[in-house]
Amino acid sequence: MTHAELLGYAAATCVFVTFYMKTMVPLRIASIVSNFLFIAYGYAVGAHPVLILHLILLPLNIVRLRQMQRLITQIEAATKDDLNLNWVKPFSSVQAAEVGDVLFRAGDPANEMFFIVSGRFQVKERGVELEAGEVFGELGLLNAGQARTATVECRESGELLRISYDQVKQLYVQDPKFGFYFLHLVSKRLFHNLSLGPQPPTPSG
Repeated sequence: MTHAELLGYAAATCVFVTFYMKTMVPLRIASIVSNFLFIAYGYAVGAHPVLILHLILLPLNIVRLRQMQRLITQIEAATKDDLNLNWVKPFSSVQAAEVGDVLFRAGDPANEMFFIVSGRFQVKERGVELEAGEVFGELGLLNAGQARTATVECRESGELLRISYDQVKQLYVQDPKFGFYFLHLVSKRLFHNLSLGPQPPTPSG
């Protein structure tokens, strides 16, 4: 068997392997390896259509691999515990809050979420304190009927960044980093609420 034939069989094996791969990064790497092998094979045997095809496919696969790696990096950055929303400030508006101000009550229509710049706030139904750097109000976007799930009151005067759900939806679609951040934020909030146990019944009247 000649060296050219070995290159051809090796390239074909790489293509075969890609059909069994379930994740994109290894698939792209195997595709790139097969591109190199097919280029060498096409050059060795003078198979110009094969050579030209894989000279075109090689940079395309490299570009796609780099895009996937950037997306993975964004996902990793978006799921760190120390994230904040400083990078969405251009899409938000500033709101001042004084002691005793009620930002919203349980059952109110929900159309915005908040990032705490300064001050201290409390989720009254659960007695949970919210401080600078935290986000709240995001669950209303996903709640049935888009209604508030709890009441939030200002306990120490401060400043908030307010971002509408319309902006949230746009950012979610346009920016993968924000999309994964938002999913991480919501899941973290839900698990935290579950860890606190069931809410006490609200007195009537």
